Amino acid sequence: MAQNKTQATPASVGDFIAAVDHPTRRADAETLDALFRRVTGWQPQMWGPSIIGYGQYHYVYDSGREGDFLATGFSPRKANISVYILPGYADFHDILARLGKHKIGKSCLYINKLDDVDLTVLADLIRAGLKDLSTRWPLHPT
Repeated sequence: MAQNKTQATPASVGDFIAAVDHPTRRADAETLDALFRRVTGWQPQMWGPSIIGYGQYHYVYDSGREGDFLATGFSPRKANISVYILPGYADFHDILARLGKHKIGKSCLYINKLDDVDLTVLADLIRAGLKDLSTRWPLHPT
């Protein structure tokens, strides 16, 4: 069975954030790193070349496919910030309605810049996503 393309790596989170070209995107990444550390209580870990994850879980699907993945995290991409807080199981419409300007993908939240959102609401969303995810798979700190 094929492994996930996105795997945990030993790369330095600090070095990755420091290397983000755009100064606003880099500052947003520093702010998000502090927010995720505070909300989760976990240390960050790089997943693949560009995702900063906090915590992890092991999943086994009915199909037999299994693997490990980050519990929550973000990636400061050039086009936007991808935030991985929506496990895709629960409806977080009420929280998202209070968040500010964003777009939603299948399991990601896309933000242009942190000034567009309420960080207190984002913290609530991170907590809600982790709570929901933990009802399906045991979460482990990083």
